[in-house]
Amino acid sequence: MNKEFTFKIKSSRFDENYNPSENTRITTNFANLARGNNRQQNLRNTLVMINNRFNNLAYWDNPKSCRYSVELEIISVEMAIPDTTTTFPVIEILKTTIVDKKTGQRIDGIVGNNFSSYVRDYDFSVLLPEHNKHHANFSIPEHFGELHGQIFKHFVNSSTYRETFKKTPVICLSVSSKDTYQRTGNQHPVLGIEYRPGSTSLTEKYFAKMGLQVRYFMPNNSVAPLAFYFSGDLLRDYTDLELISTISTMETFQKIYRPEIYNANSAAGHYYQPNLSHQDHSLTTIVYDREERTQLAIEQGKFTETYFIKPYQNILAQWSASYEISNCLI
Repeated sequence: MNKEFTFKIKSSRFDENYNPSENTRITTNFANLARGNNRQQNLRNTLVMINNRFNNLAYWDNPKSCRYSVELEIISVEMAIPDTTTTFPVIEILKTTIVDKKTGQRIDGIVGNNFSSYVRDYDFSVLLPEHNKHHANFSIPEHFGELHGQIFKHFVNSSTYRETFKKTPVICLSVSSKDTYQRTGNQHPVLGIEYRPGSTSLTEKYFAKMGLQVRYFMPNNSVAPLAFYFSGDLLRDYTDLELISTISTMETFQKIYRPEIYNANSAAGHYYQPNLSHQDHSLTTIVYDREERTQLAIEQGKFTETYFIKPYQNILAQWSASYEISNCLI
């Protein structure tokens, strides 16, 4: 038997004909759009929004705002568990490819973008609520997020990742409605105005265990900052077109999922606190059930507990401890 955790990558095209496979993590944001009576129209409208936003940001040598289009691939990652024949779906991310219709060139975009994980569902929807049933004040379980973080780092450092992708991931998320953000004096030509949070959120701490740091930027013609999680140097490691591919894709998804923040009718000011009860916003024509997604996250967290955490807890604990030690020796 293989003594190491190894990974297998599966890729599926995300376009108007996309149908989630049975083993796709169905709380994944883009999978939600592909269900129900409006599925094909949802997908078509989403892709139009992404392409329009990309051309809006990549305006140079693009007088008709139609030079580029963005293609999306869903990257599903399975992990093989040592000394077993079992694999478990651990991560889903999104890869962008930029098509330059003027030159015919296909340009690699960024891998990451959206981020979904069964283990994260378990941590936030099962482990954290169960832990706080027994505490008068909200607290975080010991070693919270460590296994998840080590799985992610192990994947990004694996030969499977390095042979498939040229650059490390950038994950783009919504800002937290529990924090206040303040404008800095920094402005990037593509990412826009930088904001700084007033405190460190639980999400920031969780992603730090994945080896990722975060910066917050509000791109031109946006109304709220986005959270960009990355390793390395966000402003130097990626080209303008790569960054635009992430902004256009993830801002579109956030307009659909959190219109109160990202489709608000007024832009964030010098100080900004996101509010999911904000009434002054516009809705897209794309159908999305936010409440159902929350319930699915709980169901899939319980699925992870039953079929991954409990059956393999000894193997996972030993590997997690050895992985931490090996990293300390580097």
